[in-house]
Order: sequence, then C-alpha cells, then structure tokens
Amino acid sequence: MQNPKQMIETMFSQAGVTLNGPNPWDMHVNDDRLYARVLQEKNLGLGEAYMEGWWDCRQLDEFICRLLKSRLDVKIKGSFKYFMHLLPSILFNLQSKRRSHCIAERHYDLDNELFMSFLDSYNQYSCGYFNDTDDLHQAQQKKLELICKKTAIGSNDHVLDIGCGWGGFAKYAAEHYGCRVTAVNISQEQLRYAPDFCKNLPVHFLDCDYRKIRGTFDEIVSVGMFEHVGPKNYRTFMQTVHRCLKDDGVFLLQTIGGNESETGCDPWFTKYIFPNSVLPSMAQITRSIEGLFVVEDWHNLGPHYDKTLMAWNQNFQKAWPRLKDRYDKTFKRMWEYYLLSCAGAFRARYIQLWQIVLTKYGTAQPECRY
Repeated sequence: MQNPKQMIETMFSQAGVTLNGPNPWDMHVNDDRLYARVLQEKNLGLGEAYMEGWWDCRQLDEFICRLLKSRLDVKIKGSFKYFMHLLPSILFNLQSKRRSHCIAERHYDLDNELFMSFLDSYNQYSCGYFNDTDDLHQAQQKKLELICKKTAIGSNDHVLDIGCGWGGFAKYAAEHYGCRVTAVNISQEQLRYAPDFCKNLPVHFLDCDYRKIRGTFDEIVSVGMFEHVGPKNYRTFMQTVHRCLKDDGVFLLQTIGGNESETGCDPWFTKYIFPNSVLPSMAQITRSIEGLFVVEDWHNLGPHYDKTLMAWNQNFQKAWPRLKDRYDKTFKRMWEYYLLSCAGAFRARYIQLWQIVLTKYGTAQPECRY
C-alpha cells in the first residue's frame, strides 16, 4: 500500500505536476505533514497548508489549473470530517435575512485600502472585459460600457444596482448615460465610501437587503452579488427583481457560475474568503426564472476573469510594502492563494463568468447595441 506521499505524488503526476520538480507549476514541499493533510481535508487542507508555509509554488495559478483539469478534486475523496464542512449548507438557509450580513462583515467590510490597492479606478471587484486591451483599467471600463449597452440605459431612466460595491457601476452609468441610479448594498465600509465617490451625481445609496427593495425601475443590474444569494433564495431574488422591473425593462445579471449544481462552496473559500457563498449552475438559474423572465442573451466571459485575477494579484504584490504593517504574512499568503487559485480555476474552465440579459414575458426583444 502506498503511503500518503506516494499517493499524492502519483495523483499529481497525472496532472503533470512533480513534487519538488523543476517546472514553475511544481509544488515544493516544506513540511511532510502536508501529504496526509491533503488526503484528509482536500482543498481545505491544501489552502490552509499554503497559508502556513507548508508548501510553495512559483506559478500557483497554473498548479491549480492543472489539478482541476485532471479532476483531482474528485479523485481525492477526503475524510468524514471534511464532508462535515459541507453539511450546514445542505440543512440550513445560510443566506437568510438574519445571516446575510455575514459576508459583508467578514469580507467586504475589510479595510477599503486593501481593495483599492489592487482594483481599477472604478473599483470594480468583478470580471473585466479584455477586448482589444491588456490593461485592467480599460478592461473594466469596457465591461461597464458593455453592461450599459446590453441594458439599453437611457438618460431618462431610473436604474437599480443590486449589490453596488463601492459605487463604480453607478458612477459610470450616471456619468456616461445621464441616468438616475438607486444602488443597494449591505456592506457598511462600501456604503461609507460610495457616496463621496459618486458625489454630485444622481446616485442614491440604500443600506438594504435585496428582499426589502421597493419601487419600479427601467433597468436592473446585479454584478457579482448573486454568488451570495444561495440556492434556497434564488427564486426569491428573481421574484424581487421581477416585481421591481418595469414591464418593458431589462435585467442584467453578472455572476460567477459552476458547471454543476451545488448547495455549498469550496470549504477553504467558505472559511477564509466568502462565507456562505455558492456558485449557481445554469440549471439552478434557469429554474429560478421559470415563469418570470425570458433569456435574451447568455454571455460567458470566463477567460476574461483569469486575466482580471492575474492583474489583481500583480497589483496586490506591488502594493504589499504599504499594506504589510496592517496585515501579516499569513494574510498575504491567504490573499494570493485566493486570487491565483481562482485564476487557475477559470483557466481550467472549472468555473465560469456569465452575463445574462433577461426581460419579462411579452417584452419586445431589446435592440442589440453591442
């Protein structure tokens, strides 16, 4: 029978990864306790061991890409303890009204300077659109422009932005299209920053759970928020949008998506980055809109997220000298593992990024402006 090291060595070789090998994507082991930990705790153990310095890799993004392309996430079974991490998302509604602030408090309410250190000038914490550009700032403005064109925003329109972040989309839409924007969020740090960022523009911010939104709007946009809604609430979210959207309006949803339907998220990401988040599948999204919306367009921008994350990590590394007085080395390794492992996952086509354009039943097909 193979020992843990031999088992990991054999499985990794199937992905073209050599332990302590010469390639930039090869894993270099600093603590032999790693092997048993990965077999027992899968990606949770792998991520925690990286944070603790048990292993290193010069090209972490490509290491993760190779593991996922070879489906090692399925081949490594994990222990009973590992699967206990998945149980709460099956039994409970982890994204209920009472629990919904958890993601804001533990992630989005981190120091604004941390996020501003690696984001673009519009503070877009979502996928850019690298169409004829390699520049992050241009890619994010191209993404914002694409959203405005897909939703056909006009100067007399009132737009709802669900999960508005630091107000980047609201600012861009108001500046370039002259529309009025109501932006909804539950992150106190983002809401503290956003009004000043959109100063002197027709943008109004609300500290409000999406379930409590009232009013009607010409267009509704939600970018990078649906990942926090949860399968038990997808239908409620869509019903809320349907209620708030005018009969001839357009709704654009941008979300990271999974290839398979799940009830929970990767345990490492749940514990350290995005608590209680879930990546929806196409099947889960389409079930949630049945009887409510017509799908006008479904655009996969997944490869663009790989480039976005790599640019974010490059900016984060450059900014680290001014951040290190507030964050320790473990945090730095956690954050780079987050950014680079996500880049690898998009590169492996393990996860996707979708822009979905929806209209109500009976609405004339929107004019294509892009």
